[in-house]
Amino acid sequence: MKNSELREMTVEDLQVKDGELSQELFNLRLQKSISQLQDTAKLGKVKRDRARVQTCINELNSK
Repeated sequence: MKNSELREMTVEDLQVKDGELSQELFNLRLQKSISQLQDTAKLGKVKRDRARVQTCINELNSK
């Protein structure tokens, strides 16, 4: 996910996206714990995407 895409979204959309990424992160951690996760790099990607979303939410809320 690119920053330019995130900056076009509203706070409500970003919060929904944050919830989706949180759920995906939980599922990936669960898969990792039971050794079913094939692409371990996906954990880092989802964490970074979630951090980007949270940063955009914080920027919009501080304005």
